[in-house]
Amino acid sequence: MYRYTTPRFIQWFDPFLIWKMKKREQPTLYLTFDDGPHPTITPWVLEILKQFNARATFFCVGDNVRKYPEVYAQILREGHSTGNHTFNHLNGWKSEKGNYYANIDSCRELVDSKLFRPPYGKIRPAQVLHLKKQKYQVIMWSILSRDFEADLDKEKSLATLKTSCRDGSILLFHDSEKAQKNLEFLLPALLDHCTSRGFQFAAI
Repeated sequence: MYRYTTPRFIQWFDPFLIWKMKKREQPTLYLTFDDGPHPTITPWVLEILKQFNARATFFCVGDNVRKYPEVYAQILREGHSTGNHTFNHLNGWKSEKGNYYANIDSCRELVDSKLFRPPYGKIRPAQVLHLKKQKYQVIMWSILSRDFEADLDKEKSLATLKTSCRDGSILLFHDSEKAQKNLEFLLPALLDHCTSRGFQFAAI
């Protein structure tokens, strides 16, 4: 498994998978958050984003949207975009295709979006083809924060993230309990660093 940045040969493997965004007039980064919404962590993320006038994309688990609809509504109200992350956070490599597609459809009933990110980044070619026929954009990432790692060296991670950001980079974080400690350290510092260097943060 790669560490922080996605190797180019992986990005070229399937042109339908989106690993980075096209360049814009102003250098732009794309923050994404997986696995929410969470009743306390997601509102904290939204407050930090607001402080930096940053927009982001939240790939939501349908069952969490069902549990915390008011937090999901807050995400949209504050100008961010959302995407489908299946209803039960299913691993595409371990799921029977009919069940996987039904789980995506269940999430779609609550998350009105044609953006999709496969949990764990694991998806089969046939699943990609199915989603393409359904007019989804499958959004992957170019920079992995590794915020979910319990033994993460936060200082080293932050230093690596700072030097890895490029115009069009898609960064992956998690608004989840597993990532909370690392997220609270990494996110404000990275926003401050990149904003001071002329980057803007946009939603996909």
